[in-house]
Amino acid sequence: MKIGFDNEKYLKIQSEHIRERIAQFDGKLYLELGGKLFDDHHASRVLPGFKPDSKLRMLAQLRDQLEIVIVVSAEDIEKNKVRADLGITYDEDVLRLREEFMDRDFMVGSVVITHYNGQNAADQFRHRLERMGIKSYVHYLIDGYPHNVELIASDEGFGKNDYVETSRELVIITAPGPGSGKMAVCLSQLYNENKRGIRAGYAKFETFPVWNLPLKHPVNIAYEAATADLNDVNMIDPFHLEAYDKTAINYNRDIEIFPVLNALFEGIYGENPYKSPTDMGVNMVGFCISDDEVCCNASRDEIIRRYYAATNKMADGIDNEREVNKILMLFSQAKITTAYRRVTVAAQAKQELSGHTSSAMELEDGTIITAKSSPLLGCSAALLLNATKHLANIDHEAKLIPQSLIEPIQKTKIEYLGGRNPRLHTDEVLVALSVLSKDDEQCRQALSQLPKLRGCQVHSTVMLSEVDRKIFKKLGCGLTCDPVKKK
Repeated sequence: MKIGFDNEKYLKIQSEHIRERIAQFDGKLYLELGGKLFDDHHASRVLPGFKPDSKLRMLAQLRDQLEIVIVVSAEDIEKNKVRADLGITYDEDVLRLREEFMDRDFMVGSVVITHYNGQNAADQFRHRLERMGIKSYVHYLIDGYPHNVELIASDEGFGKNDYVETSRELVIITAPGPGSGKMAVCLSQLYNENKRGIRAGYAKFETFPVWNLPLKHPVNIAYEAATADLNDVNMIDPFHLEAYDKTAINYNRDIEIFPVLNALFEGIYGENPYKSPTDMGVNMVGFCISDDEVCCNASRDEIIRRYYAATNKMADGIDNEREVNKILMLFSQAKITTAYRRVTVAAQAKQELSGHTSSAMELEDGTIITAKSSPLLGCSAALLLNATKHLANIDHEAKLIPQSLIEPIQKTKIEYLGGRNPRLHTDEVLVALSVLSKDDEQCRQALSQLPKLRGCQVHSTVMLSEVDRKIFKKLGCGLTCDPVKKK
């Protein structure tokens, strides 16, 4: 699709800026890493050209200077908290993250178990780490954290925590998810480093909101839409405005906690090197936007995508009315409706015309392809066939998969597997095409078009099955669905 972000520039200036921040302190920087590291698809959607693994590629330029510490909360281990996107518990994700980092030749120094209060599950996990030869440390719950500064910045507060031994000048603090205690680990380390005569630094690496874009810029509005379930609110940083007479954008939680952080820095060092929460950040993404209009359009599309995701959850029975209403308010700020999304309009028009559930896809050149459900194919499966035929210059009326092949598959689905929907799903269509491609040139040509679907936008007038959603995700398509469940 159209590119609006200079990824190579980002890799260069972001790594340079982090090096500059390290030099501001005694050659030791604890960098709290927010957001997703391996697969930042939100960033790649709102900043076309940003690669989902850009943060990793940027850190790879600092590989010899950094080590990684993975943080996990004992409370999350005890509750068996699960990452919704991966379906695995946080303690298992610690091991997954460690392996992912090490496979890319990053040094993973240790694991820190935070919010520790003698939880049995945390002890068991720590024993497991020990058997695997992985260093681990515990950080304790501190009464009155984060507001009881006098206790926190004392030997009975941060001083009680294990000192995490590190050997490199840049220490990346990351975690399986939010609320793990990353910031507290950084601040605890600053306290304990200071006791050892080292004036270490702290910085925060979060991509959104983008501090040097306007408050109501679509990229920043899209971030609010992405965090509508958390009710995060973008705000002008009042501390930055007062200190520098310059407008910078941050979000409510960082702004609200800054007076506490300021007091903690003063408790540790006697002064705070930062005048605002924006000062603490190292994000350079706003300097790498090469085409603002492209990013604005992509962000508006993302706001709509988040709306459909929220309304789909509501249709599934989740009580998230506040999330939906928040995104509707953001529609007003962005001056859009769902009609801004071309494939939404096309799919709904196709359904009105045909009387059947329908879908639409916008190809790279802007061409809109539509499809409807039939007794043989679901609308999403039909859409894949129509799109690949168009891209391969195959006649639209050509039947790539003969009815004589579809009917036995339907019989198996209904009679032998107990299914209720005889129509073929997207995965079944792709398998059928693959089988036929051995002897059919048109099927081979259609399959070869699949990589061209990456980045294409798709809308369905009915909520698709998990199988269909996963196929579109693997193909790299941006999928939305009307909040209508299949009958």
